[in-house]
Amino acid sequence: MRFQITDAVKHLIIINIIMFIGTVSIGNGQSFYEWFALYFPVNSAFKPWQIITHMFMHGDGTHLLFNMFALWMFGTSVERQIGKNKFLFIYFSAGLGAVLFQLGYYYFSYFPNYNELIASGISPEQLQQMFDKNKIPNSLPAVQVAQIRTIGETYFASMVGASGCIMGVLAAFGMMNPNAELMLIFLPIPIKAKYFIPGIILLDVISATTGQSFFSPSNTAYMAHVGGAIVGFLIMWYWKKNSMNKYRWDK
Repeated sequence: MRFQITDAVKHLIIINIIMFIGTVSIGNGQSFYEWFALYFPVNSAFKPWQIITHMFMHGDGTHLLFNMFALWMFGTSVERQIGKNKFLFIYFSAGLGAVLFQLGYYYFSYFPNYNELIASGISPEQLQQMFDKNKIPNSLPAVQVAQIRTIGETYFASMVGASGCIMGVLAAFGMMNPNAELMLIFLPIPIKAKYFIPGIILLDVISATTGQSFFSPSNTAYMAHVGGAIVGFLIMWYWKKNSMNKYRWDK
């Protein structure tokens, strides 16, 4: 059987591999993270270009392998069915949707505790100094220490990976092929896409709200997965509703 891959998917995979090689070979694995991973906007490490570049970054070889395998498997099918331009539109729109959902989740986690700390008498400058030194004074009450640690996790959080983009592609695949049978590597039972994909999204929502990880590492940006999938679904729903061929720009 001949290995087949579409042009856009092929170039996306190449870019991801190049970025991973740069990550592990330049600056002892730190420089690319500092430049291209997406940081919480309150953090001084945040740069606007990270909104795009983080989509091509990966934490390790396993992260890269699983994402690129999924991109090849589902992306090739989606690109063949709707064309390169529409595929890329879904891919990057889903990536931006992932950013919106994950950063929104961070904001709702960060600012209630931040505002309580400011109201309790700790100044923004004092908080920034604690973050810069990565040290909390021993004299603070336990409640404030817990709140500082909570917002610190968000402040220092970084986001990498193409998972949000791929979840959008997966949602598009499911919309076009609802009866295609899919399986998890760890659960080799065929499940139709129209049930499989909503189930994966539901597990991500549960993981984001409870901290309970099912199939991914505990530091996974679960709401990014949810955001990417929702954007991919909405785009395909709109195109299907309004007749895709009428709105194609790559015919």
